[in-house]
Amino acid sequence: MRGYICWVAKKDFLAFRINPELKQQIEEIADEEQRSISQICELFLKGAVEGYRREGPQFIRRLLTRQREKTK
Repeated sequence: MRGYICWVAKKDFLAFRINPELKQQIEEIADEEQRSISQICELFLKGAVEGYRREGPQFIRRLLTRQREKTK
């Protein structure tokens, strides 16, 4: 997977707002992995899409349940 991000031509742009704490965590991961924030985000998004393709709506429900449990 490591070479995948380095050699794929980027053709689209995606922008969205996120919580500053989440951004900091992503930046820390990028630093630890010696990768760009974009590369880390693309890897995470790709993993989530693959998870959704495998599990369908249950994948989203599981993520939402975890998020709700953290906010209690």
